[in-house]
Amino acid sequence: MNATYIDYEETHAFSDTVISYLCNDTRLKPFIVQQADITGFSRLLQEKHFNGNRQLLAETLTNQYRDTGIKADENPVVFSNIESLKQENTYTVTTGHQLNIFTGPLYFIYKIVTAINLAKELKENFPDKHFVPVYWMATEDHDFAEINHTYLLNKKISWNVTASGATGRMATKTIAEAIKQYQGILGISANAVKLSRLIEHAYLNHHTLADATRYLVNALFSEYGLVIIDADNKNLKAQFAGIIEQDIIEQNSYRLIAESSEALQEAGFKTQVNAREINFFYLNGELRERLTEKDGQYFVLNSDISFTAKELRQEIRQHPERFSPNVILRPLYQEVILPNLAYIGGGAEIVYWLQLKKNFGFYEVDFPILILRNSAMIADDVIAGKLRRLDLNFPDLFKPVELIRQEWVKQHTDKDLSLADEWQEMRCIFEKIKLRAFKIDTTLAPSTEAVRERLHHQLQSLEKKLLKAEKRNYATALGQIERLREKLFPGGGLQERKENFGMFYVQYGDEFIRTLVRYFKPLDFKFTILY
Repeated sequence: MNATYIDYEETHAFSDTVISYLCNDTRLKPFIVQQADITGFSRLLQEKHFNGNRQLLAETLTNQYRDTGIKADENPVVFSNIESLKQENTYTVTTGHQLNIFTGPLYFIYKIVTAINLAKELKENFPDKHFVPVYWMATEDHDFAEINHTYLLNKKISWNVTASGATGRMATKTIAEAIKQYQGILGISANAVKLSRLIEHAYLNHHTLADATRYLVNALFSEYGLVIIDADNKNLKAQFAGIIEQDIIEQNSYRLIAESSEALQEAGFKTQVNAREINFFYLNGELRERLTEKDGQYFVLNSDISFTAKELRQEIRQHPERFSPNVILRPLYQEVILPNLAYIGGGAEIVYWLQLKKNFGFYEVDFPILILRNSAMIADDVIAGKLRRLDLNFPDLFKPVELIRQEWVKQHTDKDLSLADEWQEMRCIFEKIKLRAFKIDTTLAPSTEAVRERLHHQLQSLEKKLLKAEKRNYATALGQIERLREKLFPGGGLQERKENFGMFYVQYGDEFIRTLVRYFKPLDFKFTILY
């Protein structure tokens, strides 16, 4: 495959805040720790202080892998990376995502490849240190409707089951029908059979969605040393217990993030999330419900569970695993337990992380460098050839389809479809008429202006009809353009936000991910087009 790159701004698919961040807008300086470049990482390494328990982290990860049936001798790079976390000169670069079935949309894969390549690039620049790419599984998330489906060749495959509580704890025994649907679309080629067997083994030979996801993601990325963490763990949560207690009782995050959000808005940027007074859920079995407070009493919504302040403190100390941070405090938990330098996220994630730095400072936890994950569009030689024959380039397709059609017709027709020159002549005539009418009766000038506007409107309408008529003469070419765009922008949006990686794996096999690793450049901040 070949690669070409365009600026994110050219895609018209990323927010103004994200574009400003990539351009190192000085207005965002108070909300970041360092710029996202090698110089920034050099400075951060000099300042980095990690107080977490490295030994416990490595032991917990080792146990999680072995409990999933992943063996050290079959995954030497992964287990070597886990072991290296015990050393003071080892750091992580982390991305996180929900447990989408069969990995969900393509950007799930892109996030992980970005983390892998960033770790590699940091190692090349700082050879005396070690960098481990980490995928943080959002096992405590309870929004099953967001992860219970995926799209393969624009066909929706769903896991239809009633769910409650943390998705990572869900049993996979009812997912067999969704697997059959997925396999049926993949087909019967060698690559399709290989992926089908992997999916089947991952989800039917593991009891929970967390274990199934770990097995699948490890099978795809173990050769690159990716470490997968499930932070729904009592020993890991125990390191966070002090912040859990303090933040629930004092409601610091609510105040600090509100202040940061206001400052961001005053600087001219939109915010992504709003903090609550209490930013934790109570997690127990299949229950994951918000924790609220009223008159010094703490309540778990949609349950009969409640605590006094004293009982709450005791519950946190004895069972920290029962307190699940929301989107506001999950990043803080991550940085408490990982020796982390960078967080790789999508556009919306980058924006809400910008709201969090002040809260990190209050709790004396190091804030990471924020990296926009690599984004890409996957085409092939056939599509590239069709574009060439149509005199189009890949960047042209990021424009609205109607604008592409209009520009293409105007570029390829031998007829002059514009009436701009004629209108300019008419404007001059009307100025003369307006002056003559004014001399006769000053009240006639507005009437003359109204006639001019009506004629202008009629000319514009005629121009559109000329263009529409000429489009019919190029119906075949315009139809090809429309079909190409729909193929590369399913549903009108970026391919990576909908389509699953499965059909690309069928086409390219293991070489698909290797190609992404070859071409993704985490610190260049360009949109990648592969063909």
